[in-house]
Amino acid sequence: MNIKKAIGTMHLWLGFTSGLLVLFLGVTGCMLAFQREIEDLTQRYRYVEQAEAPKLAPSVLRQIADRELPGKHAHSVSYRQGRSSEVVYFAMEPEYYYIVYVDPYSGKVLQVKDMSQDFFRIVIMGHYYLWLPPNIGQPILATATLIFVILMITGLVLWWPRNKAARKQRFSIKWNAKWRRVNYDAHNVLGFYMTWVAIFIAVTGLVMGFQWFSNSVYWVTSGGKQKIDFYEPASDTTYVSTASNVPAMDRIWMRMYPGLSTSPAKLEVHVPSGAASSIEIAINPDPDTYWQTDYQYYDQYTLKELPVTHQYGRFAEATVADKIMRMNYDIHVGAIGGIAGKVIAFFASLIAASLPVSGFMIWWGRRKKNKIEKSKAAKSVADLI
Repeated sequence: MNIKKAIGTMHLWLGFTSGLLVLFLGVTGCMLAFQREIEDLTQRYRYVEQAEAPKLAPSVLRQIADRELPGKHAHSVSYRQGRSSEVVYFAMEPEYYYIVYVDPYSGKVLQVKDMSQDFFRIVIMGHYYLWLPPNIGQPILATATLIFVILMITGLVLWWPRNKAARKQRFSIKWNAKWRRVNYDAHNVLGFYMTWVAIFIAVTGLVMGFQWFSNSVYWVTSGGKQKIDFYEPASDTTYVSTASNVPAMDRIWMRMYPGLSTSPAKLEVHVPSGAASSIEIAINPDPDTYWQTDYQYYDQYTLKELPVTHQYGRFAEATVADKIMRMNYDIHVGAIGGIAGKVIAFFASLIAASLPVSGFMIWWGRRKKNKIEKSKAAKSVADLI
């Protein structure tokens, strides 16, 4: 009992420490759960009617988009059946992030979107960094997430029934009781059910939030191997070619696209950022998730494929540990389980957001009750005197 009391005290003070941040992460997590579905429903410029005409090459779409954003360097050009092509412009210094949506058949610009003004992008920046510089905001939220994991573990210990009679009260809420009892039951019962989902959301959040945690997960799942950081293989700048005037990114795209022209897969062609850069091709067979994406890298001069040893290479060559790390984001948002997974993640985030509120109300009610009992005790002593 003394141990359980100590765990209860720990649970209380850790809840005070991280409560507001857990509430914030839960609410913003709910807002992001159906981001993709909401955007597809409300942003019609994402869609185009399929035509018999061939699609324009990446270099052509890039030139069209460049006219909309002079002075900025294109990062990638994407293709997907029934969708507009997205020409992405992204840089860290100076920082900018734009997406130009272009009809891949006609070349018509459908939308130029400044992602710094995008609602979901703003929410994501809050969810990841608390709208602070990443080196400040990310550790704060990652620490709150780590505390939340401890809260879930201590919560399970406190939830554990003492006997068979108490067990009946741990799995259901007594809705016809007074509101304080309903609040107490909701905190305990909903917290218990939520924990089995939220633990995955929290752990995957820690993988993104702490490099040491990410490396540890990889080490465990790989059987003791070190994770290799992402790197871009270099092109051979000494090679001189007189073969073709067609841009290298177009020639590689011409190899890849015919086999995917009737596929639901999304194909991204990354624009080389410099003379030594390679050309990255990303083929995602299921655009609703990310983990199965096949990443290939090509020398921009010889067009030969360049092998890589990090986790973002060909999917068929990924190890079990690589695939687990690739799944991390899709698990975090519930997309790994399709629409049902997102619904579950939404309600887990909603319940997680409610726990600091219901927990505070339990503490406040007990505090008020203790004050009343002390006042009554003092009055009784005074009456005796």
